[in-house]
Formats: sequence, C-alpha cells, structure tokens
Amino acid sequence: MEAYERVKTARLSSRPTALDCIHSIFKGFIEFHGDRRHGDDKAVVGGIAWLGDIPVTVIGIEKGHTTAERMERSFGAPEPEGYRKALRLMKQAEKFSRPVITFVDTSGAYCGVGAEKRGQGQAIAENLLTMSALKVPVLTILIGEGGSGGALALALADRLWMLENAVYSVISPEGCASILWRDGSKAAEAADALHLTAADALSFGIADRIISEEGIGTEDFYARLKDDMSGEIRGLMEDSSLLERRYQRFRSFGRRTT
Repeated sequence: MEAYERVKTARLSSRPTALDCIHSIFKGFIEFHGDRRHGDDKAVVGGIAWLGDIPVTVIGIEKGHTTAERMERSFGAPEPEGYRKALRLMKQAEKFSRPVITFVDTSGAYCGVGAEKRGQGQAIAENLLTMSALKVPVLTILIGEGGSGGALALALADRLWMLENAVYSVISPEGCASILWRDGSKAAEAADALHLTAADALSFGIADRIISEEGIGTEDFYARLKDDMSGEIRGLMEDSSLLERRYQRFRSFGRRTT
C-alpha cells in the first residue's frame, strides 16, 4: 500500500478510536475530567483502569466515529486543557506507581487563537518535559494519525507501538505539499517523502513494534493486543534502569553511522 493510501486509511471514521480500545481492553475504567485550570477538553480522555490485574492510568486522544461525535471531540485535536488533563493524570500515576498507557490518534494540536492564548505550546512542552522523567513505565500505541507535537505530547514513551496502517509525521502530507510546492494536490508525493508509515518508523527505531490489523476491531484483535500490552508492561515494571533507557532511546534518534 502506498504511503498516502495508508494516511487515508488511518483517517477512516470506521477505525477503532481510543475509547473503543479502552472499553475493549481494560476493565473498571473510571474517567477523570478537567485540567484544574480552565476546563475539560473532550478530545482527550483519561482515567484509571485495570489491565488484567495491573492497575494503570490510561489516556487517549479521541476522535469519535460520527460527524456529531467528531465535532464534539474537535476531530481529535486537543487544546491546552487536554494536554494539561493528561499531565495531571500522568503525575498522579507516578504518585501511585501506576504504569501509563496512551492511545494516540490526532492530526495535531488544535489550531486556534484561543488555544494559543491559553498556552498551547507551553502545555505540549510541559508534557514532554514531564514524560521524559516520569518514574513509571509509559507505553504508547499509535492507532491512527500521529501528527506533529500534538501527538508527541502523549508519545514520549518507553515503547511506541503502531498499528500497521497508522502514520507518524511532523506535518500532514497536505500541509507539507502546500509549503514545499504551494500545491496541496501533491500530498501523495509529500507522503512518500515524509517516510511516515509504521514500517518507516520501525526502520528508523522510532517505533518498537507494528501491530497487525488482522481482524481489527474484533474481540480477538483486542484480546491479542491486551495480552501483548500486559507482557510489555510487566517487563517495563521490572526494569531498574527505566529512566536511563528512556533517555538513551531518545538520544539515539537521528543518529547516523557512515
């Protein structure tokens, strides 16, 4: 499948959303609301739950399926309140020694004057700073689009998994084409140049695993994902060098040998 075809597949409204994954994989999910500063951003959902017998904090960027749901969730484009809600939950997870699991699916942070006035850039930066030093394991699963800093703010993790048709990029193909060629119709060419597929991310060492989409959305799909997540989280919980390994992981990005 061509890169741009994967982009379009990642955007399909029929794909599993963060809440679909949360309700199908975890039990006892209790959602928390608000950033304790301004309000509650419905593009970001999060709370506490059980992954098998492991208590975890789970956070996701939610797009919704229908047009009405997507409008309510700002089409999965978080505002500062969403990132600050996630930050609050991650700090709480560290306090109670709960691993953090995030589901990412966003074209990017909300692009609006109000969001900028309320500190969009600072909110993202604070998440990155906190996640870099979080003393509990962090597992991120990229289930659809992973757009720019809006995605990275919930993806600075010990492990990053991607569904096979998920994409991860500094900019959308359309945005890239508009900047480079002043022609949005060259999005497919931009997608190839951006190397944004799961296979690309795996080859660069950015992604650690590609998840097969066979039976996506079925009970078997979620059961397999749950088992894999449980094993990964248990392994990370036993790692006494977690912070050092996370540091070295991100230090290695972009490193070339000749």
